[in-house]
Amino acid sequence: PAAPPAATAASSAGSDAELMDGAYFRSCAGMLKVAQMISLLVGFISVNNSPWTNYSAYSYFQIVTMCDLVMILFFYIIHIFRIYRKLTCVSWPLAEFLHYLIGTILLLIASIIAASRSYNVTGLVAGATFGFLATILCVLSIWSSYKVSCITQSTSK
Repeated sequence: PAAPPAATAASSAGSDAELMDGAYFRSCAGMLKVAQMISLLVGFISVNNSPWTNYSAYSYFQIVTMCDLVMILFFYIIHIFRIYRKLTCVSWPLAEFLHYLIGTILLLIASIIAASRSYNVTGLVAGATFGFLATILCVLSIWSSYKVSCITQSTSK
């Protein structure tokens, strides 16, 4: 039998009052952010533990991967703790879209530079490969952010 309407309303109100959004962990966007963070971290560690062939190229790669990782973690926390509901003065879908757009371009440039300067050093090649993987995952996030922020707004008019 179906639950009475009062019980359904109480359970949905209880889920709004929860501190964390458990459904975001299992959502496609949440898992995509975790995959991005893991690939960025593996790329950073691979480059960090390898002998560098070009200091400026790999320091740039490390800066871009760590900045991108921190920003993805920031947006992940925003979604997990539902901070976007309390800070309504910021357009969170637009902010996330712009972050992914700029971060993906910088990550693509850093990965191309890292790949071109690797000279077949295994760790450097692995770092560049994980940088390209993170770039592909970020492009998927750009597409999903675009669908949420732009297409949804244009159809709601």
